[in-house]
Amino acid sequence: MAKRALITGVTGQDGAYLAKLLVEKGYKVYGGYRRTSTRNFWRLHYLDVKKDIELIPMDLIDQTSILMALRKSDPHEVYNLAAQSFVGASFDEAISTGEISGLGVTRMLDSVRFYNPSIRFYQASTSEMYGATPPPHNEDSMFRPQSPYAAAKLYGHWVTGNYRTGYKMHASSGILFNHESPIRGVDFVTKKITDTVARIKMGYSKELNLGNLDAHRDWGFAGDYVEAMWLMLQQSQGDDYVVATGECHSVREFCEAAFSRVGLNYRDYVKVKDEFKRPLEVPSLLGDATKAREKLGWKPKVTFGELVQMMVDADMEKYQNPTKHSEQFLKHM
Repeated sequence: MAKRALITGVTGQDGAYLAKLLVEKGYKVYGGYRRTSTRNFWRLHYLDVKKDIELIPMDLIDQTSILMALRKSDPHEVYNLAAQSFVGASFDEAISTGEISGLGVTRMLDSVRFYNPSIRFYQASTSEMYGATPPPHNEDSMFRPQSPYAAAKLYGHWVTGNYRTGYKMHASSGILFNHESPIRGVDFVTKKITDTVARIKMGYSKELNLGNLDAHRDWGFAGDYVEAMWLMLQQSQGDDYVVATGECHSVREFCEAAFSRVGLNYRDYVKVKDEFKRPLEVPSLLGDATKAREKLGWKPKVTFGELVQMMVDADMEKYQNPTKHSEQFLKHM
């Protein structure tokens, strides 16, 4: 009998890539999504996986909907990827960010504990929890969050550990460093860069406005990182794992690589604007994934340069062949 998995936040970047991975492994996949006025399934269509999963409306603010989703899917594994995931927006929406990305995790864990405590649970933690702590960062590094998003995620991270030790649940947290792909949302800086590069090359835009070009991040490919999520739930017991490439690059380097891909010099187009700077900046994030490599046998496959090229090429194709994509798809991608 096939394993069953419930993925919350299935319409997001990681949810779509994870759904594709699990379907390929023979799972029956259920995808939890928030019921909104405009259903946002374009990533599932892009990866050609929507037809292979069963979608279930649910909301991390509503515990009844969580319990109903568990009853309908009766999963062996739950991957909690749903969150308010925009760091910048969390300063304007601090309370709702805490409700979804913090307390929402507790609602998920409590629901799993009451429905079937033997279900294996994955929590999507984030490198943003390290905040002001100097790199490199591993599972034992100090957490010093610098945004409401990071603080909410740290609550979810710690409560997952509490349920693991207090209730003996198979609960794991993946402390994922920045991971990108062609289906990254345009609100994220990497996608903003590659999308604007393509628009400039095609003559639709003239400049790219950014905030801090000197912020350094450990960027990897989302398709690689969801494999680490799955590997965590295949272990004999739950644990915390850093998932990262171990390489650090600045936003400036990302711009240089992206513009170079289309034969342009980023200095001619990038403008620094104070309005895009955060109230609190995280200068550098660099992960040490030694534990994931040794215990899970995981390592990234896509390099930084390959990632940038992949994203730029996808955005160029999008604008060069607009008839292949619907207006809604183009808007989001």
